[in-house]
Amino acid sequence: MVTIERFHPPTRWSRAAVALGATALAVTMTLGSAVGPASADTVTATVQVGEAPLGIAITPDGSRAYVTNMDDGTVSVIDTSTNGVIGEPIEVGALPTGIVLSPDGSHAYVTDNGSDTVSVVETATNTVSATIRVGGGPSGVAITPDGSRAYVTNMDDGTVSVIRTVGNTVIRTIGVGSAPVGIAITPDGSRAYVTNMANGTVSVIWTAGNTVIRTIGVGSAPVGIAVAPDGAHAYLADGQRNVVSVIDTARNIVTDTVWVGDRSVGVAITPDGARAYVADPERNSVWVIDTATNNFVGTIPVGGDPAGVAITPDGGRAYITNTDTDSVSVIRIEQAPTLAGTPPNGVVDKPYNYAFAVTGQPAPVTVRVSAGVLPTGLTLSESGVLSGTPIKRGKFGFTLTATNSIGVVNLTTALEVTDTALPTGSFGSLGSLGSTGSFGSTGSFGS
Repeated sequence: MVTIERFHPPTRWSRAAVALGATALAVTMTLGSAVGPASADTVTATVQVGEAPLGIAITPDGSRAYVTNMDDGTVSVIDTSTNGVIGEPIEVGALPTGIVLSPDGSHAYVTDNGSDTVSVVETATNTVSATIRVGGGPSGVAITPDGSRAYVTNMDDGTVSVIRTVGNTVIRTIGVGSAPVGIAITPDGSRAYVTNMANGTVSVIWTAGNTVIRTIGVGSAPVGIAVAPDGAHAYLADGQRNVVSVIDTARNIVTDTVWVGDRSVGVAITPDGARAYVADPERNSVWVIDTATNNFVGTIPVGGDPAGVAITPDGGRAYITNTDTDSVSVIRIEQAPTLAGTPPNGVVDKPYNYAFAVTGQPAPVTVRVSAGVLPTGLTLSESGVLSGTPIKRGKFGFTLTATNSIGVVNLTTALEVTDTALPTGSFGSLGSLGSTGSFGSTGSFGS
């Protein structure tokens, strides 16, 4: 049985658990063998913030991370380009826990668990512009993709408050399970998934009617939840058992269970949907799950009592709140290489230079010609730059391969070398009748 209380000063790792309403979380299973860190995911920075950081959200442009500090009632703002804290902490209500950014990044919504309110922060000035009264013990918060409504879980009431963001007013209160904590909304905005910690269920809310359409039994104490970018699955962390449950959102049933460390609290999924990152406050680590197989692929040591997880829009970094060490760990995420580009035509005896777009972590990403031949006189650097002076006309097809320590990608392309530059007439691809013209796909008569 899990006892639910309003927040009180936490101790040891239970900071994260108490922050989420649980005062008695028992270990039910531990893994029998040790595992090493994920092959290339490493902590590259540790940022000191306020006292007992818990919730975290990153702006849509990836430039800033907003962190709720439970014990001092503030929000810290991190510049993700430098991983330094910007200005003074923003004062909000008592015991701030959850946080979400609006889709346009203009506002942050912060649940004040000790004040029964939501603080609305204007990110342009980093000041509180509104305070909204909600239910008892607000904890999690999520916002619809169009930014029109914010959904707030109220632990003490067993409800979810629906806020209309224009005017910042509560327009509906929905009854769910006991001690709702986490919440996530599907990419199409049609459903909200709510973890009910005290009775081991997830409530599925149909957002068009703001009614519960399904209750899913998931385990003992579900806490954090995240929906995959394609909306097909939801991953939820269990604060009492060492598992992550996977929900098929089409059928609203649990289809898989992934064994992780001792307990799991926060969870986030990379923008490409390939991996889930799960905070384990017992082992002071983050577990990485391969979503294609639903197997863990490694662990990453972080600070004390990790709880919240957020991932940058480009998928390159994960930010983890450490409630016991008053810090945020910044993890560089390994990424398989990508290779893109269409080389322009060349001219005999004219200098040529073209750089293919190459990404991937860890570096270096090495690019080579794996099939076909380059035009005579041109060479390809390992960084993907094609350069030199072509000396022979013709059309040359070739395949490039980009490789780093975790993956390989191929790109097949062609380059034509002519005796003279080809003409570019007024009816070229960027002419007045091109795809971006007034009758194009984005024009007033488009789909």
